[in-house]
Amino acid sequence: VQLQASGGGLVQAGGSLRLSCVAHGRTFGGYASGWFRQASGKEREFVAAIRWSGGSPAYADSVKGRFTIFRDNAKNTVYLQMNSLKPEDTAVYYCARARGPTARMSRTDYDYWGLGTQVTVSS
Repeated sequence: VQLQASGGGLVQAGGSLRLSCVAHGRTFGGYASGWFRQASGKEREFVAAIRWSGGSPAYADSVKGRFTIFRDNAKNTVYLQMNSLKPEDTAVYYCARARGPTARMSRTDYDYWGLGTQVTVSS
C-alpha cells in the first residue's frame, strides 16, 4: 500500500485547509484510517481516525470541533478538513492505514504511512 497525502500549505490563523490521502496498491479496503501530525522537535501525535465504514470518528481533544475526518471509499481517499486553524496546528501531517477496521489512536495500531504534508499556520 502506498499512501499519498496532499493539501498542506501556508494559511493564516483562523483559516482552513483540506488534506487528502489517496491509497494506491492494496487500498484502504476494510481498514480504518488515521491522521497524525508531528511538529518540529516533538513526537508524532494522533489527530483523527475513522472506521472503514466511515462511522465512529475519533479526535484528539486539541482538534475536536475544528477538524473533521471523512472518507470516500470509492476513491480510496481519506480527508481531513481543518477549520479555525491555530499556529499550534503547524506540523507535518501524516495519513496512515490501521491494522484493522476500528479507529485507533496509537501509532502502533497503524502499519502503512504516507510521507506527510506540511501545514503551516501563521499568526
